[in-house]
Amino acid sequence: MIVGLLAAPIDGRQTTVRWRDCLRQKPEWYGSAEAIRVAENLLLFQREVGGWPKNTEMADTLSQTQKAELSSQKHNPDATIDNNATTTQMIFLARVFNATKQEQFKTGFLNGLDYLLRAQYPNGGWPQFYPLLKGYYSHITFNDDAMVNVLSLLQDMARGHSVYAFVDAARRQRAAQAVAKGIECILKTQVTVSGKRTVWCAQHDEVTLKPANARTYEKISLSGSESVGLVRFLMEAEKPDAPLVEAVESAIAWFQQTKLTGIKVVEKLDPTKPNGKDRVVVADANAAPLWARFYEIGTNRPIFCGRDGIIKFSLAEIEHERRTGYSWYSDRAAMLLAKDYPAWRTSRAGK
Repeated sequence: MIVGLLAAPIDGRQTTVRWRDCLRQKPEWYGSAEAIRVAENLLLFQREVGGWPKNTEMADTLSQTQKAELSSQKHNPDATIDNNATTTQMIFLARVFNATKQEQFKTGFLNGLDYLLRAQYPNGGWPQFYPLLKGYYSHITFNDDAMVNVLSLLQDMARGHSVYAFVDAARRQRAAQAVAKGIECILKTQVTVSGKRTVWCAQHDEVTLKPANARTYEKISLSGSESVGLVRFLMEAEKPDAPLVEAVESAIAWFQQTKLTGIKVVEKLDPTKPNGKDRVVVADANAAPLWARFYEIGTNRPIFCGRDGIIKFSLAEIEHERRTGYSWYSDRAAMLLAKDYPAWRTSRAGK
């Protein structure tokens, strides 16, 4: 695959921007020769179905050999919404098109939009990969905000955001319909325990809508991380109805109930470990609240899992590689509770 080939600059030359920084530039930069070069790269990386692969450096200067190799990969079945793929490329193309008016970038964006609309399940969810791949990849994917990223982009289009003014009315209407279906899916997948709504699993079965396993160490659970993005998206609704308000309020109550206090996660030097360090949980009465990545459904007990697939109940119990190579705790809900939710309540009271 070309991913490894692109990891280093060609002939020792370093580009002035990395792909991870491409949406962090000043507005005027998107009309520059460098931005156009990167946008042209994106068109080469874009798969025939309209989406893009993930975890790929797309801003390097490409040789003719690399460009030819990319052309031969157009049919690869690796287009995805995982790890910010496809949505990030579309946003970039939209900015460059607005700055340059080069039709090729508009075409690439619209092909990406059509891809997202085709990929949506009739029940409103999105799989991680489309065309579908066997395994957990076909589940409705909230993990790493994949579905929220799609919905946020489509919602901006549906609401007539100026960046997407070039999108035709028919596609904007389809985007609005996709968002409505997506919200229905979010509401239907919210997990109920003992008659009370809680939050969401990181992925849900695409048929039954029930919580589902993903990778060996990503078990059926309640997510203390991905659920934050889902709540924030629901709070963006312009006219929230009673079911949506109930979903938000229930999730907020769950976050308040499950916050972990008196602990913090620290990296410590440990020469006996492969990378010379370890990750441990220590007591700290002054620590800010944290939430576990995964909670056991029914008990709200934080769970952890290594590559053996066996659920443990403390970070220290799983192997070093997974302990240090995955985000087991999050503070994302802190801002949700302290600022986002109060502001949402205030805005609703004023309507």
